[in-house]
Amino acid sequence: MEGWIEGFQESIDYIEKKLPEELNIEEIAKKASLSPFYYQRIFGALCGMTVGEYIRARRMTTAAQELACSDYKVIDIAAKFGYDSPDSFTKAFQRFHGITPTQARESGAHLRSFAPLHIKISLEGGNMLDYKIVEKAPFTVVGVKKRFDCETSYNEIPKFWDEWMSDMKGLKGMFGLCADMDGKTFDYWIADLYLPWEDIPEGCCTYQIPGGLWALFMCKGPLPDSMQKVNTQVWSEWLPSLQGYTLAGNYSLEIYMPPANNPADTVSYICIPLKKL
Repeated sequence: MEGWIEGFQESIDYIEKKLPEELNIEEIAKKASLSPFYYQRIFGALCGMTVGEYIRARRMTTAAQELACSDYKVIDIAAKFGYDSPDSFTKAFQRFHGITPTQARESGAHLRSFAPLHIKISLEGGNMLDYKIVEKAPFTVVGVKKRFDCETSYNEIPKFWDEWMSDMKGLKGMFGLCADMDGKTFDYWIADLYLPWEDIPEGCCTYQIPGGLWALFMCKGPLPDSMQKVNTQVWSEWLPSLQGYTLAGNYSLEIYMPPANNPADTVSYICIPLKKL
């Protein structure tokens, strides 16, 4: 994926340029030549926050600078950065800076500053990442699904697993499937392999996954730490050095093997669809 880092930085520069305007995740992702689904997943892994959180932090930083250095009214600055009312702007400003916009204009006011991101990845080696590229025929999963917002999914999906574990609906929970809906939301499935000769459990439905190439990354150790660690390596180390392939589809898969007696021996997989260039 030659030029991948440059493209990602271009998307961040685009955010900065359009900061006071209404930003569209489709346009942001396009600057990095990625789908909104993958862009948001990669952004979270690389930057440790969601795209929305980053935009809000930069807007609050810039708004504070304008308050401190200009005579613009609070209502005008609120409107400039997309807030419908001074009250909603004041609440957001106070959550970020700990003081009100009016207090920000006082001499010696303490303000928080969040600098623009600059993506720089150094591939130094030495980190073992086990993976293989395999070709799989189409297959179907059966399970329960719930729609999540990309902004809050990191915290909400574990709650979904907790809910499922209290009533497993006849499922083993072999797969966790992310399937993009509209760039802003996606369906997350807790699922098993669908066997046509078996009845579909009550409350469940099916999803067909196209055949093609997959990159399979092994995660070994207690969950969720082992999977989160590998996930970060995939996006920050493996993807920038990927040659001959590009990301495919707007979905990804987690595979959960039966837990080992020793949590350190537990194995799971992250699976990402690919296509040859």
